[in-house]
Amino acid sequence: MSENTPNVPPSQPNSVPPRSFSSAGHRAPPPYQPTYYQPPPAQSSGCSRFFVHALVALAILGMLGVGVLLGGALLYAVATKAFDEIASEQQDKTVSEKFVAGDRSADDKIAIITVEGMILTNEDGFIAKQIRKVTSDVKVKAVVLRVESPGGTMSGSDYYLHLLKKMKSKRRIPVIVSMGSIAASGGYYVSMVGDEIYAEPSTLTGSIGVIASLFNATELLDKIGIEATPVTSGPHKTMGSFTKPMSDEERALWQNLIDDNFGRFKEIIREGREAFANDPEKLNELATGRIFTANDALANELIDKIGFLDDAIERAGKLADLGTSYKAIRYKPKLSVMEAMLESRAPNTVLSGKTFSEISTPKIYLLCPQVIPIHETE
Repeated sequence: MSENTPNVPPSQPNSVPPRSFSSAGHRAPPPYQPTYYQPPPAQSSGCSRFFVHALVALAILGMLGVGVLLGGALLYAVATKAFDEIASEQQDKTVSEKFVAGDRSADDKIAIITVEGMILTNEDGFIAKQIRKVTSDVKVKAVVLRVESPGGTMSGSDYYLHLLKKMKSKRRIPVIVSMGSIAASGGYYVSMVGDEIYAEPSTLTGSIGVIASLFNATELLDKIGIEATPVTSGPHKTMGSFTKPMSDEERALWQNLIDDNFGRFKEIIREGREAFANDPEKLNELATGRIFTANDALANELIDKIGFLDDAIERAGKLADLGTSYKAIRYKPKLSVMEAMLESRAPNTVLSGKTFSEISTPKIYLLCPQVIPIHETE
């Protein structure tokens, strides 16, 4: 090693490289390293950063909100449909369905609501249960009202017509009436809910009128030695009692009640039958209490067509635009074992105690008196 060569220590990791020297012993300048202009970093204010962050947060929340709304709407639609189906299946377990006609596998239904026997008021009776069943069943697309009744009380007929109209308005479905062997007085009254009325060739209908069942048993009570001694708050409290003769004043009061209800009967017919809407005199000529055959009823526009139950079902399907893809069902009451045994032991030809009680109480009736009611409808 030359004496002029400096003693340079070996390079160490991360150490500064030794500087080179010229032959004259001077230090060589360091290699040239160009520098570039670097602008200072942009300074953003705290307010701007907050504004940007807020916009991003709002955008995220907005997207989440739209997703939640869409998901909620879908969930609501699915849940509503499911609840409707559950309600239609579970509502009123005391009423069952029986297949009558059509396609058993079809989802859409034509429901047959039956009004049979003497019409009495019962808010929890079979007629009301059938109407509630239709109202809650979204699969029912049309109704056939099967009427087999000589009539009944004014209040009962009016009540069931009210329920039927309410059902029809809520569900917005067609209603076709199918009259059986008799659909008179109160039976004709409830038929006014129908969009069209079908009667069988042998149907008896009409009997448009009002009657009050009043009895006078004074002679019988005298013979057996019974005397009625009522204590009342006024002279008309015993009006209609079978324990005393009717006075002229009482008869006039009863006649006023009959006339008032008769006026409502005709008003209901004018609302239900377009043929009488603007021709009250034509209705007055028919509303004498007389009974009409199907042919006479058709000629006088009390009904629309002569046909059987299957014709009415077919027409209901057409009005509901169902084609042939429907099943017609009839409602049946579910009876307990005890109820079934009692019914089998009580033939329909015997009036029940409740029916007799209804008939023997002074009331306003829409009833065809020539026909004995063989069983009650409630």
